[in-house]
Amino acid sequence: MKQRLSDILVIAPNFKRRLSGVTATIVRLVPVQSKSIPIVATGAGLPAHVPYIPVWRLPFLKRKRRVWHARRNTEMLVGLVLKHIFRQPLKLLFTSASQRKHSGYTKWLIGQMDGIVATSAKTATYLERPCDVILHGIDLTDFTPIDTESRSALRHKLNLPDAKIIGCFGRIRAQKGTDLFIDAFIQMAKTDADLVAVVLGRALPKDQEFLAGLKTKIAQNNLSDRVVFPDEVPVDQIADWYRVLDLYVAPQRWEGFGLTPLEAMACGVPVVATDVGAFSEIISTKAGEIVPIGEVAPMVRAAQRLLSADQSGLSEAARAHVEAQFSLEREANALIDIYHRLLA
Repeated sequence: MKQRLSDILVIAPNFKRRLSGVTATIVRLVPVQSKSIPIVATGAGLPAHVPYIPVWRLPFLKRKRRVWHARRNTEMLVGLVLKHIFRQPLKLLFTSASQRKHSGYTKWLIGQMDGIVATSAKTATYLERPCDVILHGIDLTDFTPIDTESRSALRHKLNLPDAKIIGCFGRIRAQKGTDLFIDAFIQMAKTDADLVAVVLGRALPKDQEFLAGLKTKIAQNNLSDRVVFPDEVPVDQIADWYRVLDLYVAPQRWEGFGLTPLEAMACGVPVVATDVGAFSEIISTKAGEIVPIGEVAPMVRAAQRLLSADQSGLSEAARAHVEAQFSLEREANALIDIYHRLLA
């Protein structure tokens, strides 16, 4: 989808080919924002429905004030090149999701920006300058709950038992805490014969040994028939895998923001999550629990409490919480307010 070049006021670069959380954010936000402000994305790996201009056109745009909304170091650097070498009168905005100490190079880049957005209050503490805090939102029409009868039918369609199902989604690797989830499930399965686990995600080649170790541990505990590792699922089918769950677990050891708990809660699924990323800022105590990082026992206790609680009440509370505070439109509009401020 193309915008008339002379109308463009905001450019959102995506300079990474492999799918990532940043790319997913751009793909979600730009089409929504384009309804209210002339915005385009540029770079690689973007689907056809996202308003777009090719990178090669950037230096040759008619000179007028625009916002360059970077989310990575390379994108901040290119914004500076366009501004100072190609003399494009850009206002440079950077969104940071990282919760770690920045290198000297990154600090220098951030120092050149005209505006900074942090995706959580925790992230803001790592930035050594004032910033706006805007939490991510999700599309509430894509992620919706279903009733009990429909859930049973969906489980059958996905070749899952109509049992008590807990899930953990995302890259299969130590940073994501997949091993902690498996350890917690093994403990819970010893006393709950109706419990099934779904581990949905991909292990990169470097993490295949890690995945093999998980499967070996599961087999040693005679639970191979109760842990499901589905093939990689297309993005537009992810919501169905949340809908079949009784509980979602986010066991990460580190996370920048972490959208999966929001996606689960939007589907009416309660959440247990470690205290990383923005989890403590996005999970309601009425719909989930936060547990310490890297500890299996508190994860088990929290999961057991939520599984034994009133499921319909938890589901309603989870959905209501996300509807009230975490719509994609809220995030899009908050960013548009900053664009207008920079363009004024």
